Amino acid sequence: MPIDSHSGNPLPPTVTGPEAMLQAIKEAGLIPFFANPIPGFSIEEKTPPGDWFTGESLGPWDWKIYCVQSGDIAYGKFLWGGKAAFATVDVYRELMNWRRSQPRYAPTADQQRVLDLIERQGSIGVRDVRELLGIKKGAADSLLSRLQMQTRVITGDIERVYRGAELRYEGWQRSSFCSPESLFEEEEFPFPGFVPRSLRSAHTPEESLEYLMDTIHRAAPSATRAQMEKMLR
Repeated sequence: MPIDSHSGNPLPPTVTGPEAMLQAIKEAGLIPFFANPIPGFSIEEKTPPGDWFTGESLGPWDWKIYCVQSGDIAYGKFLWGGKAAFATVDVYRELMNWRRSQPRYAPTADQQRVLDLIERQGSIGVRDVRELLGIKKGAADSLLSRLQMQTRVITGDIERVYRGAELRYEGWQRSSFCSPESLFEEEEFPFPGFVPRSLRSAHTPEESLEYLMDTIHRAAPSATRAQMEKMLR
């Protein structure tokens, strides 16, 4: 639970709807979706327990669609070794600059085939990866997760899946994936208010890492340097 740094008392949950969730992400700059070793540093912990995956409400699980479709937020499995997280475009730019400079985040041959497919099609789903490489769903999910850690692939959109004769929506969703550049830099048909952005950082990779550390520290003052490095590396 988030703690007031001055009084030491617990802070009330702030993520009470999709707009509040988007605001919380923007204020943090970079934040994991689920609880993790850094206390209070997650959307889950900022959400009232009654709104977190209850029978009455899908809470942030559904609200994240609003955040992704806002056009201002990067969402994907890019923290803590492949855990779901959100970032503003300005912060994600620095994560890209750091991660892509690291040799261990270079794509393998199969991963490059997926990236080439994305370049040809614009966006893909898990089924496209399975058909391209002839692999099972679990392997395709894992490959896409690794590409998200490399910051070469990001969640482009999320669709609600309605099932049954009554077309009920019970939290099933379908995600599409694209490159960060195509999502945030290129807009063939700009929507009202869209401002073209660059994902090219003005910093060195090492400076980007320190920028990311500072971003986490501001949002989670209790985080140790070891925790922040584990989250980002």
